[in-house]
Amino acid sequence: MAHDNMTPSDWVRRWTPLIPRDGQVLDLACGHGRHLRWLASCGLSVLGVDRDSAALASAAAWGNTLPADLEQGPWPLAGRTFAGVVVTHYLWRPTWPLLLDCLAPGGVLIYETFSRQHAQIGKPSRDDFLLQPGELLQRCSSLRVVAYEDGFLSHPDRFIQRIAAVREISSPGSTPRYPLSLE
Repeated sequence: MAHDNMTPSDWVRRWTPLIPRDGQVLDLACGHGRHLRWLASCGLSVLGVDRDSAALASAAAWGNTLPADLEQGPWPLAGRTFAGVVVTHYLWRPTWPLLLDCLAPGGVLIYETFSRQHAQIGKPSRDDFLLQPGELLQRCSSLRVVAYEDGFLSHPDRFIQRIAAVREISSPGSTPRYPLSLE
């Protein structure tokens, strides 16, 4: 999938309404900012992180940006929490615990990336960058999973896993409601 495509993921669009409006949303490995633009258009405060300074220059039109190499440098978000975390077409397993730590209570994780079968049809094709079967479910076991999919999408063709999950807040006497139809 072209990184300069500015159309937001259908998955991100579908689950954005779950993100609390009173905090900042992190778009990790944001590229040129297609999701920053979408999230900002929904009235959310956004922060995009990427190592590509040229991409960040265009992403800055929609919110705050932070240049950081997530794979070679230190974790740039230590001690920060976010109402939402969005990650698409990116996987770097060593950051998973740090990524989950920055999700605030009540915060929403929206994650979508390539699964192992994708290597049969294109790039990425290295196991380092492809999710194993059920891996997102396992990695999000401490969260309340609202939605999960693992399968094939076309136009462009790709095998993906995607999840929408919430770091629930314990609240005696109330049952949180996570609408499955948000449009």
